Amino acid sequence: MTFIRRFDHVGITVADLDAVTAFFVSLGLEADRKMAVEGEFLDTVIGMTGARTEIVMLRAPGGGTTLELSSFTRPDHLPGSPAAPANELGLRNVAFEVHDLQAAVDHAAADGYGLVGGIGEYEGVWRMAYVRGPEGIIVSLAERIEK
Repeated sequence: MTFIRRFDHVGITVADLDAVTAFFVSLGLEADRKMAVEGEFLDTVIGMTGARTEIVMLRAPGGGTTLELSSFTRPDHLPGSPAAPANELGLRNVAFEVHDLQAAVDHAAADGYGLVGGIGEYEGVWRMAYVRGPEGIIVSLAERIEK
């Protein structure tokens, strides 16, 4: 029996919601309005009492799976590992296919977000790079190689 119907979203908890939202918007995602969530529903789902969070949902042009950015105002967020290497356990990257990998990498670098390693090529099909974005979020950018 299959329980999953579709892939809906990936959630990332951040400290600076506006800065992280701006980073992903600059790469081409579209942001919904910021909204606050609190009350019995949130407390029940996350297992905390009196919680409040602000969220922004982001999506690629044309729709599809969304990225949920969440910043807690109650209780305050706990520190993460912003310099975590690629082999640390847990959610390690969020990946996007791009039209022009070098331009996307250059754009991120101009905003102060550098490569984790370098630009690699996989079997003549993909070029890919990891960019360490705000708050240590690793963003995988991949470009299909046209033959």
